[in-house]
Amino acid sequence: MVRQSVNDVVSVSPLDILRRYWGYDEFRPMQEDIIRSILNGYDTLALMPTGGGKSITFQVPALMLPGITVVITPLVALMRDQVSRLQTLKIKAEYLHSGMSSGKIIEALDNCLYGEYKLLYVSPERLVSETFLRRIANMDVSLIVVDESHCVCQWGYDFRPNYLKIADFRAHFPETPVLALTATATIEVVADIQDKLMFRQPAKLFRRSFYRKNLSYVVKTTTDKLSDLVNILNSVKGSGLVYVRSRKKAKLYCDLLNENGIDAAYFHAGLSHDSKVKKQKAWMNNETRIMVCTNAFGMGIDKEDVRIVVHPELPTALEDYYQEAGRAARDNKPSYAVLLFDPATDLSAVEKRVSSGFPPREKIQKIYGDIASFLQIAEGAGTGHLFELNISLFCHLFRHSVLEVHAALSLLDIAGYIDFEVDQNMPSRVKITLSRHELYQVMDEASDLHYRVVELLLRSYTGLFTEHAIIDEPKLRTQLDMDADTFYGAMLHLNRWGVLDYIPGKRASYIRYKRPRCLPESIHISYDSYEKRLQKERDRAKASIAYASGSARKCRSQVLLNYFGETHSLPCGLCDVCRERKPSRLTFRTMEVILDFLSQASLPISLSKVCKSLNAPKEYILQSISFAKREGHPYEVREDDMILKKK
Repeated sequence: MVRQSVNDVVSVSPLDILRRYWGYDEFRPMQEDIIRSILNGYDTLALMPTGGGKSITFQVPALMLPGITVVITPLVALMRDQVSRLQTLKIKAEYLHSGMSSGKIIEALDNCLYGEYKLLYVSPERLVSETFLRRIANMDVSLIVVDESHCVCQWGYDFRPNYLKIADFRAHFPETPVLALTATATIEVVADIQDKLMFRQPAKLFRRSFYRKNLSYVVKTTTDKLSDLVNILNSVKGSGLVYVRSRKKAKLYCDLLNENGIDAAYFHAGLSHDSKVKKQKAWMNNETRIMVCTNAFGMGIDKEDVRIVVHPELPTALEDYYQEAGRAARDNKPSYAVLLFDPATDLSAVEKRVSSGFPPREKIQKIYGDIASFLQIAEGAGTGHLFELNISLFCHLFRHSVLEVHAALSLLDIAGYIDFEVDQNMPSRVKITLSRHELYQVMDEASDLHYRVVELLLRSYTGLFTEHAIIDEPKLRTQLDMDADTFYGAMLHLNRWGVLDYIPGKRASYIRYKRPRCLPESIHISYDSYEKRLQKERDRAKASIAYASGSARKCRSQVLLNYFGETHSLPCGLCDVCRERKPSRLTFRTMEVILDFLSQASLPISLSKVCKSLNAPKEYILQSISFAKREGHPYEVREDDMILKKK
């Protein structure tokens, strides 16, 4: 391929675009290098820690490239927030989500096709839609962005089968560069991302250090987690997060904190949209100090002044822990990430979580057959059809545990039997059931409240007399200055009155059969999909346990950095392990790391860059060079600009 030069793309520079739209005078570390790699046509993988400014790396080139940039992400909230932010900057952007009607989806795609839109956000599931593929084929796609790209790796900690569809989508645009983004990836996952996304060589890899300046990692071994949690939150002032493993525990811990005088709210995926928005806004504005939450909270949320993140339970994977802990200290001010560890309960809990994700094969077959009976799907039927699955009712009737059912369905998804969509938001829908003439007559007798509701519906949505339209209830309530209960009551009254057919929104899980429903005994889960993934999960759990137990008494930051492949790291001096040690002089091990780094560095190199790369004081670098010179190694330090180079 003849790669396109940045000079052939546009005459303005990336910095010009940054200043014009975002008002910043400089890029964060690595951002401009990634942007120039994209503009020069390279497939690019960027590993950037949470809060590192990932969105700028594709939004800036999107404005410089001639066509449209397609951003693939599983996070609907992230899509909505980024598109809203871009629109306030007068940048044309659109996103597609499962709550949109077919008419709205076509309208949005036509906007992108004919309206000079620069960014289109979609979920990986959208990539197999015939409507989407037909219209996208006529667009000039200049860049494909894959957010959370670690999800494409079957051995990764957050594998999502739908991500495997990205390679097929890419085949439609073989000359279009791909930018893959992730905050956490081991060396093995990095290689797998490039393979699964069919990176063209030579490709570019940008890896920003996972070291978090001013974030103190602490593990506290305890048998009374609640008391310690209260004491910690009373000791560290400012905004904070407490991550728990279940919705039930989110409310439990929240209530306990409030009972102990600590202002807290809770957040999980099962809350209503209005409740989520209200709680998030209060926490972002520091009206609520502590958010007790599941992993449903935090992704895509940019709050700089989080001073403390506490995990009362041991995470199963260090990838999860690092990403959640990293939501503290984004402003580079002293902050804490605290893990409360009780070996008597946490070790068995982690093992149970890993095992529960892999039910016996016979159990998976049984659940597959029972679901077919529950949904009344005959053998050989079901292909391509979407079925709503009430998991609670199913588990009650067939005596399965919810955890086992979720795990079995996820494995059946990976094995290619079904698509499993859990806890999807289905928005409210409305259709006018009267003719226009009948509606006008009825509305003459309506109360002011009901008249205002119907009038706003007619002004806001087209086609209400012919088909159900998806409505945005929070937006309608805001325009009407009406609370949720009043609006819901008005809609129910109009429904009973025969004016409209109102289908309230809800959360539900769905399955789609990828192949005809078969006999349970013919279900086969491969070694790679089962045993190999189970072993990888156990390896991740083992690493998490080793971090918490700290048997080697090694710097917590070093343990995390080594896990992600950064072997040239020095003690952070901030974690609980480092603080327990007496002030130390330069050790031979530290000197070895410094000299090994210099032997592999491209010389000349500035002293400040070495200090920053290794998180080491200047004195350690100079002492190491002095030692190396005595041993005959040809290094020199120039006093003017402190450049290191071989003689």
